[in-house]
Amino acid sequence: MPEIRNYTLNFGPQHPSAHGVLRLVLELDGEVIERADPHIGLLHRGTEKLAESKPYNQSIPYMDRLDYVSMMCNEHGYVLALEKMLGIVAPERAQYIRVMFDEITRILNHCMWLGAHALDIGAMTVFLYAFREREDLMDVYEAVSGARLHAAYYRPGGVYRDLPDSMAKYEPSKWHNQKEVDRLNENRQGSVLDFIEDFTQRFPGYIDEYETLLTDNRIWKQRTVGIGVVSPERALQMGFSGPMIRGSGIEWDLRKKQPYAVYDKVDFDIPVGTNGDCYDRYLVRVEEMRQSNRIIKQCIDWLRNNPGPVMLDDHKHVPPRREEMKGNMESLIHHFKLFTEGYSLPEGEVYTAVEHPKGEFGIYLVSDGANKPYRLKIRAPGFAHLASLDEMSRGHMLADVVAIIGTQDIVFGEVDR
Repeated sequence: MPEIRNYTLNFGPQHPSAHGVLRLVLELDGEVIERADPHIGLLHRGTEKLAESKPYNQSIPYMDRLDYVSMMCNEHGYVLALEKMLGIVAPERAQYIRVMFDEITRILNHCMWLGAHALDIGAMTVFLYAFREREDLMDVYEAVSGARLHAAYYRPGGVYRDLPDSMAKYEPSKWHNQKEVDRLNENRQGSVLDFIEDFTQRFPGYIDEYETLLTDNRIWKQRTVGIGVVSPERALQMGFSGPMIRGSGIEWDLRKKQPYAVYDKVDFDIPVGTNGDCYDRYLVRVEEMRQSNRIIKQCIDWLRNNPGPVMLDDHKHVPPRREEMKGNMESLIHHFKLFTEGYSLPEGEVYTAVEHPKGEFGIYLVSDGANKPYRLKIRAPGFAHLASLDEMSRGHMLADVVAIIGTQDIVFGEVDR
């Protein structure tokens, strides 16, 4: 036998299957991993520090840029922290809209995860399927906020505006002729709510398509079953949350255990795995998409029957309406004060957490009574998961590292912050 030497290998920083700028220093015995050392900080943008030099409202768009696949869930965590400190509660309609968009964001995140994870392991088609659905939901994001990714739609006291009455339509171009445009616009004739409802009716069929391609696919199972196994006790010790801890069999979901917004008024189930391997985490996330679809349907029914305000009428924290601002001196002053110096939070500290698609996303905020935070700390779910990469990949083959990074669903915007 030729002698097998130990190799030290750099995986990344720019690696097509590393989901961001991750550098792994791998110690290999042949092709078996002895040690994996993640080097992070290559994408560090100083979000927490930047937030400490800006009025509270101006940091909402920074939240979108943390995990740039789950934008509105990040905003929700931050906005809840501000509302808790200010002692205000958003109107019920705004809370239903938030829950609906949290779940739309969960589907967006899981579609991105599924497409990228499958592509990493070698399944090409799922990626194209998943992005077909993301496109519809991105249009919904754009309809309510004007932006496809960085929405800045949630605000302390509610949401930026109510759901629009019409959906943007395709127009004929050199890529789409009139017949094709008519087909694309079939489900865009009504309001945004009608469009989302049409999507929820189609989506379960799409999930079935993903499952047909993957769930019983023998190559998929060879690459994921028994890979990256984490026991329930170990998952707790390493600070796992979200699908990572549920894949190991622990039924922990902040939407049920510490309900926020109107999650206590909607009906859904928490999927859990049994083996704690990559395959179980895949099954958990696929089932989560079905449950999100179920929650969105309930929100649509409620929103149809309950019109009302989506923003508080308190001009100390919420800008006045544009027409008021143009015609009323007091409203103009409120508007000017709010956008130049913002509002001050009472002294104290607060921690709020939301069930983000990747796990527990928490905001710890310390206020000294000024108009900007004294200290802001973000608890990013991906950070805790990445810390377990060494333990999860030891003894596995080099190719399994890719499957483990995929199953952790890490995004570097929030890991590096």
